[in-house]
Amino acid sequence: MAPKNTKKKTAEGANSNVFTLFEQAQIQEFKEAFTIMDQNSDGFIDKNDLRDTFAALGRQNVKQEEIDMMLKDAPGPINFTVFLTMFGEKLKGADPEETILNAFKVFDPEGKGILKKEYIAQMLTTQAERFSAVEIEQMFTAFPPDVAGNLDYKNLVYIITHGEDNDQE
Repeated sequence: MAPKNTKKKTAEGANSNVFTLFEQAQIQEFKEAFTIMDQNSDGFIDKNDLRDTFAALGRQNVKQEEIDMMLKDAPGPINFTVFLTMFGEKLKGADPEETILNAFKVFDPEGKGILKKEYIAQMLTTQAERFSAVEIEQMFTAFPPDVAGNLDYKNLVYIITHGEDNDQE
């Protein structure tokens, strides 16, 4: 009987360990993201939830294959614990620059490396933890778009993760 109990504790421990990978504030942010993506509020993220999430972000014609590939990464139905575990696995060993860059790439399906100022402002003021007008203004003051109104997010991510080059003196 003892080996069965030990096995059960190990399995439970493996599931609960995912919560030790992140700080409580991070877990809360992941929970908010999960809740936003769980469009039908059934506690699971499925194909329809992903399609609806993409639509809410302005991407209408997402290919079924793309959605299937995303869901294939999961070991089964995606509840919050699975969602958090998947993020833990993806972030484990990933450098912060790559992680932030990948977040921007969701909004840049063509991979141009730039996003329109208006589009970024709209996304940041209408989705998830919404930015205030003051926060948007501060961001564009710190990271001004080019004359065409484009923000080079690759450069932005580099500066966020590495700091600005002060060798220009």
